[in-house]
Amino acid sequence: MPGLLSSPGSLTVIWFLSWQLCFSGAQIWTNEVSNVQYGHLDSNVTLACGKSQIKRIPVVWHLNGSRALPWHGVTSDGSLVLLHVNLSAQGNYSCYDNQGLLLHSIKLRLGFPPGRLNISCQVPNHSHVRCSWNETVKSFLPVKYNASFRGVGHKWQTCVVNASHNYCDVEDPPFWDRIHTLNITASNALGSKTTDARFKLEALLKPDPPESVIVNEVEGYPERLNVSWNFPSSWPVRLGFSLIFQIRYKPFESQIWSEFNSEESPAMIWDALAGHLHQVQVRARDEVNSETQWSDWSPLLYGRPWEDTATSKPPEDNFPDYIFHFQTKPETSTSRSHKPVPPDDGNLGLVILLVLFAVVIIATVLSLIFVVWVKQRRREHVTKQELTSMVKMKSMPV
Repeated sequence: MPGLLSSPGSLTVIWFLSWQLCFSGAQIWTNEVSNVQYGHLDSNVTLACGKSQIKRIPVVWHLNGSRALPWHGVTSDGSLVLLHVNLSAQGNYSCYDNQGLLLHSIKLRLGFPPGRLNISCQVPNHSHVRCSWNETVKSFLPVKYNASFRGVGHKWQTCVVNASHNYCDVEDPPFWDRIHTLNITASNALGSKTTDARFKLEALLKPDPPESVIVNEVEGYPERLNVSWNFPSSWPVRLGFSLIFQIRYKPFESQIWSEFNSEESPAMIWDALAGHLHQVQVRARDEVNSETQWSDWSPLLYGRPWEDTATSKPPEDNFPDYIFHFQTKPETSTSRSHKPVPPDDGNLGLVILLVLFAVVIIATVLSLIFVVWVKQRRREHVTKQELTSMVKMKSMPV
């Protein structure tokens, strides 16, 4: 073995490996850092060149492998002081001695501590709450969130956080409490901040829009449209909570909506404009509590009433059976009240009015004829009396 180590070939190999190790030790790549240091933006940041260092040894600092550095100074112990740093000062810093030997490396991350959060909550049903938030201060650093929720007189329960989308969920909250509190603590490497939000779940309850809305014509009725829909899939029908629905509609060319309420699906539009395309939407609200909010309107749908291509009259009172499988509650609308109008009442009234008018005209004419006849008879009687008197006077002796 001694002979092997002393041979010229072995010495050459050992020297080459030592040179390679020294050379690689003098280099630093962006993913080869020993630790991370965090600093406040717009402040001075000090980076130390290791912990066991001999003072007054000249050192050289590099940023991401380059000697170009932000505005800085170097202290007598070799520490690097960065002045009024901004985001461009982030990166991997390394310090070397005057022989090019790597002494220390560190990754610098810059940002701000978390600030207060803007919090808003959505309550799509009685058993689920989703609260989301956004930052009032951009921290530029990874932030962790811890959220908890409770009603008055109840224990804190966890609000399960989705950090990638900045929201948390609460299942089965104490819904009927008057006041509820959400507590969210945001933390990063530079500090933490807690934000509280107080609200009333009943006032925030807003169902999702009705689903699978369909608008159909009613065969034989040119002024009707049949509207059907399903409960929102997020609404817990199994728990017995009911919804009231509002339907709005208008001819495509119109700017004015008509509206009415219904407790069940389907519902009938009785006064559609014959021959015209209509726009229809449906929304929902908790039926019991009037303090809750209406859902958003369902997507806009289009429907056209039935049209008789043969111009035949619709049947007069043969209503389809399915019309009576639901109840509707007409409600005051933005344009006019929604009242069913029998299709033939207008024509019948017009006929009656014409007959009455004709009777009045005939009676008036007959009365005039009778008056004229009576006057004529009186004149004839007077004339006859005058002639008789003249005859008598002539026959008398003078």
